[in-house]
Amino acid sequence: MRIDALSGTSLLYNLRFRAILYQVLAVGSIVLLGWYLFTNVSQKLAEQNIATGFGYLSREAGFVISQSLIDYKPTYTYGRAILAGIANTVWVSAWGVVLATVLGLVVGIARLSRNPLLALLAFLYVEALRNVPLLLYLFLWYALIVTGLPAVREAWEVLPHVFLSNSGLTVPSLVWTSDYTIIIGALVLGAVLAFAIRRRMTAERITTGKERTSWPLIGLALLIPPALAILILQPDFTVSLPEKGRFRLTGGSQLTPEFTALLVGLALSASAGIAEIVRSGILSVRKGQWEASRALGLRDGQAMRLVVLPQALRVIIPPLTSSYLSLFKNSSLAIAIGYPDLVMVSNTTMNQTGQAIEGIAIFMLVYLGLSIAISLFMNWYNSRVALKER
Repeated sequence: MRIDALSGTSLLYNLRFRAILYQVLAVGSIVLLGWYLFTNVSQKLAEQNIATGFGYLSREAGFVISQSLIDYKPTYTYGRAILAGIANTVWVSAWGVVLATVLGLVVGIARLSRNPLLALLAFLYVEALRNVPLLLYLFLWYALIVTGLPAVREAWEVLPHVFLSNSGLTVPSLVWTSDYTIIIGALVLGAVLAFAIRRRMTAERITTGKERTSWPLIGLALLIPPALAILILQPDFTVSLPEKGRFRLTGGSQLTPEFTALLVGLALSASAGIAEIVRSGILSVRKGQWEASRALGLRDGQAMRLVVLPQALRVIIPPLTSSYLSLFKNSSLAIAIGYPDLVMVSNTTMNQTGQAIEGIAIFMLVYLGLSIAISLFMNWYNSRVALKER
């Protein structure tokens, strides 16, 4: 009996056993709490005759979405409406990431400029935009666009068939056909070929030390696939021209005030933080790298592009991932200015169906899934640029 008691006591002092025990207790507590919440909610919903499940996604939506990347009509299902909201969210977030990255890179480098005026302007840009609530900027840009531009009947024709009004920027557009999808695929193929050629030329330069002009080959790789696709398909390039009517503009494609205000607000707000990330990454590179680059005859721009930035990336990428995730999640504020993103479409769906739990679960899963996808991609890229010990 004494031996058994001592062995039981020693087991409790075993760190591995205690770690497993704590994890089992934590998981068990979460499962029990989830089971209690699920049964309680199901019982209360049944008492109020509120349906549960995701069957409502196949019913007709019956509401209009002001702008959608995919084909959508009010006669389509709730599932299609939510898919349109997801597409709008991804679209504005992707453009926001691109613009914020470009602006942040330019401003971050400008902050380290030897030109005092340029450095001061970059400093003022960062200080004016950092730590200001994004919602204020969304309201500001939306108000400037809506109140500062003329009504549709008095729209400015800034170029032939290009109109600017408080309903947005309306420009000529191609009438989309299936041939264009193939041409875009050819463009993507050309971009992949150009990237492969560029990598091969870079590896050859590092190995042999000889610099070869790669731009002609890259240009041919970009142009030949889409040119062949156009020659084979011979698509009909039909252009839809905007025309000004009495109350609205017809034809063409429109960049709406809601999309513009959201994109500008997201990009400017995120770019200020990215600028500081870029600046800190560049400052983390030792000054000896600059001196060695100049000793080799490289200009400052070449030194930045070929020597400093590649080394700074290992410092820049981790916080840059957080900035991208914040920008993506901040796009949910689009509902404040009427842009039909996932949250706005889900709210409309929940108001009409009364199935709030399912609606919230959908956009929680969407935001979680896309956030994980962004993190996985950025972690993969970070592993590619990390210094590898031999």
